[in-house]
Amino acid sequence: MSEGVYKIVEVVGVSEKSWEDAGRKAVETASDSIRDLRVAEVVKLDMKVEDGKVAAFRARVSLSFKYQH
Repeated sequence: MSEGVYKIVEVVGVSEKSWEDAGRKAVETASDSIRDLRVAEVVKLDMKVEDGKVAAFRARVSLSFKYQH
């Protein structure tokens, strides 16, 4: 990272397809409202289970962006 101050937030993406798709959705959706997004790190993966079957994949993603003052 270059010099500066960075803020980190966590978001959760959800997909019926895969963890990769859930992570991608988290980043793409957050980038609509977060400027200067720099780093995305998957910090946790889990699944939503309904009636004993996987209903959705969830990816918790830590996002880093440059703090603007």
